Amino acid sequence: MPNQLLVGLLIVTASLAHSHPGGLDKQGGHTNRTNDQYHCHREPCLTLHRQQQQAEQEARQQQRAFSGLYERGDWPHWLDEDGDCQDTRAEILIATSQVPVTFTRDDRCTVASGRWHDPYSGDTFTSAGELDIDHLVPLRHAHGHGGDDWEERHRRQFANDPANLLPVSASANRSKGAGSPDQWLPANRDYWCQYGQHWQRVKQRYRLLITPPEQQAIDTLLATCQVAEKRP
Repeated sequence: MPNQLLVGLLIVTASLAHSHPGGLDKQGGHTNRTNDQYHCHREPCLTLHRQQQQAEQEARQQQRAFSGLYERGDWPHWLDEDGDCQDTRAEILIATSQVPVTFTRDDRCTVASGRWHDPYSGDTFTSAGELDIDHLVPLRHAHGHGGDDWEERHRRQFANDPANLLPVSASANRSKGAGSPDQWLPANRDYWCQYGQHWQRVKQRYRLLITPPEQQAIDTLLATCQVAEKRP
């Protein structure tokens, strides 16, 4: 039985070698010389292939063109542009706190406490550690809706733009992920009007694609503004 199994493995290996001529590259795949098609045989090629298929499917569902795979490292954020040791996260926390903030150390680089209203949940927080700084229009979403063609300086600007940043609860931010308004909405319905306005402003400012399902969701959000105006 062991000999039969070994022979079977050799036959399969020989068959694969014959049907997929050419050695594997560093990614774990290779181009078939007979039909010029690329094939994956091991990691990380298999995972990258699945990610690309998912991205292509998302593009079809959102009625937009497919962009290259997103790499978060291509969007530099939480930078200390002015060299004062306070990065973008710290500066947003300082600017949006309803009371003077405290810091974790005497160098005043990292914010420890303050008072912040999370528009997504409607809750108030005093510990900075409970908050994430959310990109209202997420980086991954921006990448897939026109940002994949941007130069590095443009991606850097977008990723650190205060107009696109909000301190929110960590749980709300992670629930949202890279979702657009047709995929995720804040639990706090009182913020829906502002959320739709804010999302649309950022999209228009950076000339990012708005898909038909996304626009329908924005229109629904903006309709709540009229309801709010009619309230006594």
